[in-house]
Amino acid sequence: MENTQDPVYSGHVIEFVAVANEFCKYSEHAGEMKGEELLNIMQKLLPLLYLKASFLPSLEPVFEDGNEKFITEGDWFRIRNGFRSKLRSADDYLELPDVETVESDQPVIASLSEDMADIYQDMKNFILLYQTGTNEVMNDAVWECRMNFENYWGNKLVTALKAIHRFIYSGSEITDLREDDENDRKKDHPDWFISKRQNEFRKNE
Repeated sequence: MENTQDPVYSGHVIEFVAVANEFCKYSEHAGEMKGEELLNIMQKLLPLLYLKASFLPSLEPVFEDGNEKFITEGDWFRIRNGFRSKLRSADDYLELPDVETVESDQPVIASLSEDMADIYQDMKNFILLYQTGTNEVMNDAVWECRMNFENYWGNKLVTALKAIHRFIYSGSEITDLREDDENDRKKDHPDWFISKRQNEFRKNE
C-alpha cells in the first residue's frame, strides 16, 4: 500500500500526472486532427500544464545515476512530424534567442512541432517512470520533471503558447508550406535523453 504522506502521492503531483497524460494523448494523435483543432487544444492545455508543473514539490534525487529514458529519437520525430503535417504554415515562428547562451540578438526561426515534441519527450518519460509504482523511481521522476520545467521546457512552453496565441487571433488560416520549406529541417539534438542537463544539475548540488 502506498504511503499517502509521501510527496510523490500528493494532490499536486496527481493533478500534474493527469494533465501530462492528456498532453501526451493529444500529441500522439496530432496527425489525425485538423490543424485549427490542434492549435485550439494546445492553447487550452499548455497553460494548464504550466500551472500544474509550477506546483510540483521540490524533492531531492535518490539515485546517483540518471533516470531511465523510454522515448527514442524515432519517437521524437514521429511526434514532430504529426504536429508539423497539420500545423503547416502555423508551425514556424520567430523567437528572440536567449541572450545568456547566444551572442546574437536577432530573431531566429523556431518550430511549434519541435517544441511540442520536446515537451512530449519529457512528459512521456515522466509518466512511464511514475507508473512504475516504485517510490524512489517516482521521486526522481518528479525531481527531474520539475528541474526540466524550471530550466528547459517551461520556457519552451511559454514561447510556444505565445506563438499559438498570435496565430489564432491573427485571422490567418493554415495553408500548405512551399515545397522548399517542407524540406527536412532536422535539428541536432545531441542531448537527446536530457542526460547532460540532469548530470549538470547533480554536479551543482
